[in-house]
Amino acid sequence: MASYLDDMSHNDSTAAEGRGELRDQPQRTGTTGTEGAAPALTALSAPAPSGEAHRWLALAIVMAAAFMDLVDVTIVNIAIPSIQRTAHASVSQIQWVTAGYALAFAAGLITGGRLGDIHGRKRIFLLGIGGFTLASALCGLAANPEMLVASRILQGGMAAMMVPQVLSIVHATFPAHERGKVFGLFGAIVGLGAVSGPLLGALLTEWNLFGLEWRPIFLINLPVGVLAWILGRRFITESKAPKALKLDLVGVALVSLGLLMLLYPLTRGRELGWPLWGYVCMAGALVVFVALVSYEKRKAARDGSPLVELSLFRVKSFAAGIAVQTVFGVALGIFFLVWTLYMQVGLGWSPLRAGLTGVPFSLAVSTAAGMSVQKLVPRFGRKVLQAGALVMGAGVLLYLWEAHRYGLAIASWQMALPLVVMGAGMGLIVAPLTDAVLSEVPREHAGSASGLINTVQQMGNALGLGLVSVVFFGEIGDRLAPSQAGPAFVHAFQHALWWVAGIMGAIFLLMSALPQRPAQHMEGAADEELPVVEREPELVP
Repeated sequence: MASYLDDMSHNDSTAAEGRGELRDQPQRTGTTGTEGAAPALTALSAPAPSGEAHRWLALAIVMAAAFMDLVDVTIVNIAIPSIQRTAHASVSQIQWVTAGYALAFAAGLITGGRLGDIHGRKRIFLLGIGGFTLASALCGLAANPEMLVASRILQGGMAAMMVPQVLSIVHATFPAHERGKVFGLFGAIVGLGAVSGPLLGALLTEWNLFGLEWRPIFLINLPVGVLAWILGRRFITESKAPKALKLDLVGVALVSLGLLMLLYPLTRGRELGWPLWGYVCMAGALVVFVALVSYEKRKAARDGSPLVELSLFRVKSFAAGIAVQTVFGVALGIFFLVWTLYMQVGLGWSPLRAGLTGVPFSLAVSTAAGMSVQKLVPRFGRKVLQAGALVMGAGVLLYLWEAHRYGLAIASWQMALPLVVMGAGMGLIVAPLTDAVLSEVPREHAGSASGLINTVQQMGNALGLGLVSVVFFGEIGDRLAPSQAGPAFVHAFQHALWWVAGIMGAIFLLMSALPQRPAQHMEGAADEELPVVEREPELVP
């Protein structure tokens, strides 16, 4: 949700692509984060010729897709314990239900955007939403945990095709003077999705419709996806980038292979007794990443369309910002999964109670994000982001203290204060962070930088989910009596919170390399603004 909060907290000149999408702009190619030398895309900025009603119908369709994607992320987390119990999933399989989606999404974001530039945003959007709907059906009908994990990976890949097109279509359909109203509506939808996702997941899980347990959380996407696909074919106007760059499939393959070699041993190592091949595989991941850097250098020299623009890392603030985004993703990946397991398995709470407990956090993030961008950052600059890291860290420590003091007797209302503090700290960070990271990036590379920010945050999230087996399950015995499960999960949760608090301290230090006062890329560019984007982290279990 951070990406959408980021977009909505800016004025209409932000026109960013939520969760990895980059909008049309001069010298950039749409959603991809690639370099180009195209002139201002006035043709793509013009309203669709199909008329007023068709434009607003197209908006409703892409909003429905964005809402479906956002809810899907939050709705799954709340159902994880039910999936583990009824599908007899192992610890590593549960981690891959969430990490597999994040990994596939991250690996496909830039390629998905480029495909839209080359073949048309409408065409790739319809392919993405159709595939996402099919993958949702496969998730809901999964016969075993292996099929569920594979379907979630497919779902993440299809989301990477669909999501980068959403706000690009909006930008191509509405003129600049109407975008303020459009993004205001988008902000309302995002806020609704952030709060309703976990509650909807909790209700669907608790109702156990037709005896399907957790399966309706995926099957609910079917009618929405089918309707959006049918209406999208008729009412969305096609658009392409006038000069789209080539795909870097080798780069995508190397990134995916390197992450898989790193994450698979992390998630499976504990269950298998940390075999030698796991350490060899993780060491081999470093070799793959070195090969990626070498290949991207050659790719940039050959045709100027690398997956990763390596020259960006010579900008101190960008390199530090990428580190912040990655580490922040790790913290979120750890916290939200263990928080869900702590409440539902450790404390024995129902999914509905767990979902309602997370509402104060979501509200605090939304409120603080708006204040951060509109009032605080223009006045105090980087100090706001650093304060956010400290506040969020303080909230984690407060939560740690309460979890230790009250143990299994802790109540939802006692969690409210630390969750509000954590949410406020996160809100101070998520909305202005991308502006700060992009502030000193050369204008011609801003799109590449934005695409990379989104990708590394998702990769960090997947890494955090992989680390859960070390920082959380590593503290839980293999064979627990029912009476031992609660105390063991409470202890493991506290151990994981120490990790999260330490990560927030590292983020505070990394932020010292960000500019004191982030420059505004968009100033003086009524219809040619640069993208400010960020992938949304999961805000609630």
